[in-house]
Amino acid sequence: MLVLATLSLLVWLVLAFAHGRFWQGGPMLGPVPKSVRPVAGTWPAVCVVVPARDEAETIEDSIGSLLAQDYPGPYGVVLVDDRSGDGTGTLARALASPHLHVVEGAEPPAGWSGKLWAVAQGTAEVTRLMPDEPGAPDNTYILLADADIIHEPAHVATLVNKALRDDLDMVSEMVELNTASRAERALVPAFVYFFQLLYPFARVNRRDSKVAAAAGGTILIRRSALARIGGIESLRGALIDDVTLAQRVKRSGGAIWLGHSLLARSVRPYPHPADIWRMVARTAYVQLRHSPLLLLGTVLGMVLVWLVPPVAALFGEGWARLAGALAWAIATITFLPTLRRFELVPFWALLLPAVAAFYTLATIGSAVDHHRGRGVVWKQRAYRERTSPRS
Repeated sequence: MLVLATLSLLVWLVLAFAHGRFWQGGPMLGPVPKSVRPVAGTWPAVCVVVPARDEAETIEDSIGSLLAQDYPGPYGVVLVDDRSGDGTGTLARALASPHLHVVEGAEPPAGWSGKLWAVAQGTAEVTRLMPDEPGAPDNTYILLADADIIHEPAHVATLVNKALRDDLDMVSEMVELNTASRAERALVPAFVYFFQLLYPFARVNRRDSKVAAAAGGTILIRRSALARIGGIESLRGALIDDVTLAQRVKRSGGAIWLGHSLLARSVRPYPHPADIWRMVARTAYVQLRHSPLLLLGTVLGMVLVWLVPPVAALFGEGWARLAGALAWAIATITFLPTLRRFELVPFWALLLPAVAAFYTLATIGSAVDHHRGRGVVWKQRAYRERTSPRS
């Protein structure tokens, strides 16, 4: 216990003070005054691509918020109805806007994940609507957005302004997530916290860092940057497509930015712990590259970082108890900025070890599902990750 508690404390000192300040609230992307935006006539063209499969509950609000954007440049929305069985496409067409183009999605070919195939069809439609002019500078951005996101009217303009002001090839945001249910309040903030632990935003945003990540809810990408990595085709089969996209854009020399959104929120509910379990288990083992050794290392690491401190603090003696208490205190304090982001009381930070145990078990469950041949199931479609071409 003495050795484990000491080691856990050392790990937490490194994480807190030498790991890209992952625990801080992170950069926020909110509306900017119109005076600092590009003047009318200089705004680039933007086309939003929304893949949607069985999203009847949210599609009208989501697409409606995109059609209501206060964007002064050329603008359009492409919805790819990914063979929905609940009338998603019909509901979208009823919005009847000249800026909306609904594409009937085809069944994904072998080697494609369903969502990425829908995105590929959407970007092909963008090319048809906004063809490249030979010799002309690239002046088009594509916004990849999930079908459960509600956008404030200034959202698209704020994303584009960020890209132009900082000369970025890609701007991505962690949108506000639902915390309506008790399960969401207990478990969802930790999802964001763990994501920041894996991919510290400060390191993602440094051009000299190899760390790259994106959050799939909203990703604005320069069309030339997407073409440079081989288009969506280069991601074919990737199940963690947002992070893969960011890694390839950065590896190709592109500048990326990842932060938190103040202008977009997800309305997808996760009312029960089982819903969040399935969300985590869907891709957790993919993140570990389906490696039993990486899984073992992850589980041991989670035990050392999250479970040893409270056990040592409550049941240890002498230095073991003190080291465990200090490590537990550091972990609790680092979680507070994330809780403030969700406007939750500090009490929830005390449950972080139990929440970490939940995520650890869900990761083990993801591996069990994979080795039992279940693969990944999402929106009533099952598929397994295949190796995709490198950019």
